[in-house]
Amino acid sequence: MSRSTAIELRPRALVAIGLTSVAGIVAFLWPLFISEDAALAHSGDAPLVFAGILVGVLAVVLAEVSDGGLDTKAVAMLGVLSAVGAALRPLGAGTAGLETVFFLLILAGRVFGPGFGFILGATTLASSALLTAGVGPWLPFQMLAAAWVGLGAGMLPRLRGAGEIALLCTYGAVTGLLYGVALNFSFWPFTVQGEESLSFVPGDPVRENLTRFFAFSLATSLGWDLGRSLTNVVLISLTGRPILAALRRSARRASFSPR
Repeated sequence: MSRSTAIELRPRALVAIGLTSVAGIVAFLWPLFISEDAALAHSGDAPLVFAGILVGVLAVVLAEVSDGGLDTKAVAMLGVLSAVGAALRPLGAGTAGLETVFFLLILAGRVFGPGFGFILGATTLASSALLTAGVGPWLPFQMLAAAWVGLGAGMLPRLRGAGEIALLCTYGAVTGLLYGVALNFSFWPFTVQGEESLSFVPGDPVRENLTRFFAFSLATSLGWDLGRSLTNVVLISLTGRPILAALRRSARRASFSPR
């Protein structure tokens, strides 16, 4: 049977991804909307609570995507690429923002489609965390953010040649920044204490907390985020053509219809 991508997204899987994304947005952005007298606003338990929620919803969406839409060839491809991504990540280890895992995630999501990219993002970050002993309450946030990166790569417009590489470089640059911003939200309320211009103030207007958050991001993580974006651009520019060709050749041999 002809397949449009490596993993077919059925209606229930699309609904599961949508609901998971909504839950993820709430988990990331809760500091902007929580009231001053809420218990989570004054304790360090919020990352654990939302990490537990994200683990549950990710498990549901992975089960839904896998149910009838994931064959043995797609499983094998996921296993190989997840292992490669997990091995690549320690090479950069985030030093000065050098993240060597996202370019492969973007290229694979581009070729194999949004469903494959979503699962690959989650499994790659989980595998690399196990490999580097990086398991903690931050991991579900990293998994979901990476899953979004892979999902978006599979939804980009269809281009070929130099235009495709330019599109993927632009996407890599933008998502490199957005990934950092998203992860900052997961720990910002508990990182800065007593610094009025940077710290989270429960119950304050959204605009004021956002102003403090962006000041915090500029002061603490912009250099790393720019490094991640630059790494994506450089690696996609240098390796995009041969890796895309190899992945598309593998997709054809597996009887997928590469994007």
